[in-house]
Amino acid sequence: MKRRTILFFIHGWLTASALFAQNGILVFQSDFGLKDGAVSAMKGVSVGVSPALKIFDLTHEIPAYNIWEAAYRLLQTAPYYPKGTVFVSVCDPGVGTDRKSVVLLTRSGHYFVTPDNGTLTLIAEKLGIQEVREIDEAVNRLRNSNESYTFHGRDVYAYTGARLAARVITFAQVGKKLPAEIRKIPYQKPVFANGVLSGTVPVLDVQYGNVWTNLPKSLFARLGAETGERVRVQIFNKDEKTFDDRVVLVNTFGESKEGENVAYFNSLLNFSVAVNKGNFAEKYKVSSGPDWRIEVSK
Repeated sequence: MKRRTILFFIHGWLTASALFAQNGILVFQSDFGLKDGAVSAMKGVSVGVSPALKIFDLTHEIPAYNIWEAAYRLLQTAPYYPKGTVFVSVCDPGVGTDRKSVVLLTRSGHYFVTPDNGTLTLIAEKLGIQEVREIDEAVNRLRNSNESYTFHGRDVYAYTGARLAARVITFAQVGKKLPAEIRKIPYQKPVFANGVLSGTVPVLDVQYGNVWTNLPKSLFARLGAETGERVRVQIFNKDEKTFDDRVVLVNTFGESKEGENVAYFNSLLNFSVAVNKGNFAEKYKVSSGPDWRIEVSK
């Protein structure tokens, strides 16, 4: 009986290990830009760990110090990568302070190497928290980098992420296990009440100036508005209203006139507003982040 019990637990451990096994894919995100060698240095550290790694860029154009946008870009992208992928996200205005350096394993089997400063807010909600570990820098830090205090992206995160992705270390070897929670940035969750949809403007479609929201199409359906109808859109920066107008709901921009304000569902199937062949954010002075709110009604 005891032997069967032991075999059962061994089988369960092996099954879990296979479920969350690293796949050799390493994805980088930062607010560093590409004007200097910072990103290249992180990649150099990574291929120094294992030249066999498959390395991709999520983005390095996060606005400087914008932790919220770093959180959103992970949410936008990570679910499309296979389980076992390791993400290294470095937007770290608190570098060198006592904020924790962590690796989050989600219930979907993805790994996120980052400072615990709010970057994990949205991905933890979307993919769930399986386990969180604090990076042990005595083991998982680039050799001879102890006197460097301002480039943890290279010395700690890229190095740990590469070692994890290449299976040089197991997840348990990252460091001590922490409570299954992360630091969160407060924001307006999508809700429908009294005929009004309320949410936030998490990010802009920066190339075109379209305004994305966190209002999913499934929740919008409760409003009862159909394609071709107009809905009232109000946008606020804290308590200051910056936009208030009725906007036509379309499936494609081709259904509207050039220069017309339109509402549509973006690639994540979230409610969004735009100017056909124009820049909505620039025209109406709209930005994004947890201080920005949107209300939609009939």
